[in-house]
This record gives sequence, structure tokens and C-alpha cells, in this order.
Amino acid sequence: MNRRTLLTQGTAAGAAVALSSFNIVRAAEQPGKKMKVAVIALGRGMGHVSALLNLPDVEIAYLCEVDPKRLERGLKVVSDKQQVSCQGVKDFRKILEDKSVDAVFIATPNFWHTPMALMAMQAGKHVYVEKPGSQNPREAEMIVEASKKYNRLVQMGNQRRTWMKESIDALHGGAIGEVKFGRATYYNKRKAIGVPGELAAPPDLDMDLWQGPVPDERDMKPFVHYDWHWLWHWGNGELGNNGIHTLDILRWGLKVDYPERITYLGNRYWYDDKQETPDTGTAVYDCGKVGFEWVQSSCHQRSAEKGIGEIVFYGDKGTMGIGRDSWTIYDLAGAETGKGKATIKGNDTTHIGNFLDAIRNNAKLNSPIDEGQKSTMLCHLGNIAYRTNTVVRCDPKTGKVLDKAAAEKFWGRPEYRKGWDVKV
Repeated sequence: MNRRTLLTQGTAAGAAVALSSFNIVRAAEQPGKKMKVAVIALGRGMGHVSALLNLPDVEIAYLCEVDPKRLERGLKVVSDKQQVSCQGVKDFRKILEDKSVDAVFIATPNFWHTPMALMAMQAGKHVYVEKPGSQNPREAEMIVEASKKYNRLVQMGNQRRTWMKESIDALHGGAIGEVKFGRATYYNKRKAIGVPGELAAPPDLDMDLWQGPVPDERDMKPFVHYDWHWLWHWGNGELGNNGIHTLDILRWGLKVDYPERITYLGNRYWYDDKQETPDTGTAVYDCGKVGFEWVQSSCHQRSAEKGIGEIVFYGDKGTMGIGRDSWTIYDLAGAETGKGKATIKGNDTTHIGNFLDAIRNNAKLNSPIDEGQKSTMLCHLGNIAYRTNTVVRCDPKTGKVLDKAAAEKFWGRPEYRKGWDVKV
């Protein structure tokens, strides 16, 4: 099948599923039903697969992957544990044609998150989408609009919303008094990007489907399966890759929606390569009466520094350091005064389980897409500040940038690739 045929058939299929979406009954109205799901993209998606295989009353009906070797490995994992057969496909649109599929799990690169989620919702599917859920501010708006328009449940994969609930409850319960500031860090030891043989595309990977709706910009083979993160046309840098996790908790802990002023300073210091996003930097968010910062060192682990948690809150009565499944409280003199251990396990199963429970039993989502995209907007606004070399000012109620001229260039894609109709 050539590209023209594939896109033509896909457009027809998309129209058909969009027309039928209004007649699909929500799985939540059938609480005893065994749910059928599909997982799309089997890098990060294998975490979804493992979680789903450990949850009751759910069947992985499809796996989708444009890399044949990844697809083969994924199917073997499912067949080894699941009695019902699972179908492997290369084109996710085949999944959308199957009305028996209740939900799709999207673990693709960021540039696919919103376009694929829109098509899935138009086909009547509920959606679990990995963070950040959108590649730019306009897509953040679109995915929230679509969730409301098509009445679909959409959960973002910022799992700490489930793991850290008890620690935030303790914070909001007055553990350190009135909270004024928060700080999060991300340290790693990443290397140069685009190195031959490291993360380059295998020869049998379908680059046409991998690229999907994103207009051509360069040969991306050297940057598959991971280094697309560090190219602005495709990714969101470390801020949208790992910063989203802890920025979300900072915003939650401080009880704010959007900041008033944002700066993000840093650069690509450690290697002379094709990377466009910073490997070191600090993003600062001023919310008027409270504020927070995210400190990044992606190429140096700073192992000599002994932090008290990946997220730290500062209040008028002390300090609170939060890890994945625990927290520690200190008084103003730095003496430890208390500890806590979460009862919720810090893994994919608990967050994905919440999503399935919301579909099946009308449970409350821990990270509904409208709430998740408020945190993703922190990443988008930070990246706009970095790319424009300015202090970005925005409306703290809506997240809209006040200096529209400065942000307009980076608010959304001017166009999508021919053959892909990305709209709400």
C-alpha cells in the first residue's frame, strides 16, 4: 500500500467513525462489561501493557507500532499472559474502526498526542494519553475542547497525581503551615544526540506513519526512537519530557492554575550536536502570592548534591520534601519532625486502574485532561519564554499570554501535513 492509498483510506475511515461516534454507549453505563483496549506505540507503551495485564476485567485487543520488532516483542509479552488473542497493527486507524474497543492508550511521541487523541474521541473511544498530551498551546486547547465535545473521558499519564495524593493531602492539611514556594529538580546523564546506531530508526520502520501529521522538516531517522524530544519541531525539550511530572505537583501543592510571569534560562552546554533545547536551565513561575521553580541538569547528575526530595515545598512553619511514595517534614531550623509513607504504589497500574475505574464505575479521574493541560501549559509557557528570550506574562485565570505578538509564533502549528485533518 502506498502513502496516497493509505491516507485516502484513512480519511474515509475517519469520516465513518466520526459519524458513528454519537451512537456509541459509554462503557461506564455497562459496569459489568470486560473492557477492550488498545495500546499505541510500544516504547513507553510497554509500561501500559504490563499494567493492563495485571488489572482485572480488561483485554488488550490491539497493539499498534510502526516498528515491526517492537510490535513483535509486544505481542509476545501479551500472548504469554493473556488467554485471548491480541491483534498487532501498524496503522492505528484500523483500531478506530473497531466499535468494540472502549479505550485507547497513546504512548507515541508528543507530536502525535493531540492529533491521535482527537481521532480516537471522534471514533467514540475514551483516551489515556501520555504526558504532556499536547505539543503546543493550541493543541492543549484542542484536546480539552474535544473531550467536552465528544463526552469522552481523557486521562493524562502524569502518574504522580495518583502516587503523591497522600503527600499533597498532608501538605494541604497544614504540615508546614502556609505554603509560599516550591522547587523541583531533574538530573540525568544524557549524551550527545543523533549518534549512529544509538537510537536511530531501524531500516524497516514506517517513517511515513511515524511522522504522521507533522510537516517535513529534516531527515528524522537519526533521532528515532527518543532524540526527537530535543528538536523544537517535534518535541518539547526536558521541560515537556520530565518537567511536566513535577511541575504538575508543584501547581497542585500551591493551589494555583496558571502563573503571572514565567522565565526559563539555560542552554545546550554539554555537547556540540543537533540538540536545540537546553540541557541545563531553570524555569521560574511567579503566581503573585506564591511561586515555584524547576531546575534541570540533563547531562550531569550532580551526584554530590544530596536533595531531600524531587519536589520540595517551603512554608511559614517548615519544609516538606516529597519522593515517589514518601515525604519528610522539617522545621524552620532544618530538624526532621515527621515522615509519611504512601499506601498507593508508585507504578503505572494504580494510575491506569483509576482511568479504567472511571470508565467502568464513574470514579473520579485523578488527572482529567483539562486539569492535566493546565500543567502542560506551564511547559509550553516556559518554552516560549526560553525561545523568545523574554519574561512571558499571562492571565493567571486563563493561561493566555498577554503579549500575543511574542507568543503567536509558538502557539500552534501553522499547518499539518497534507492528508491529515487535525481538528476538533
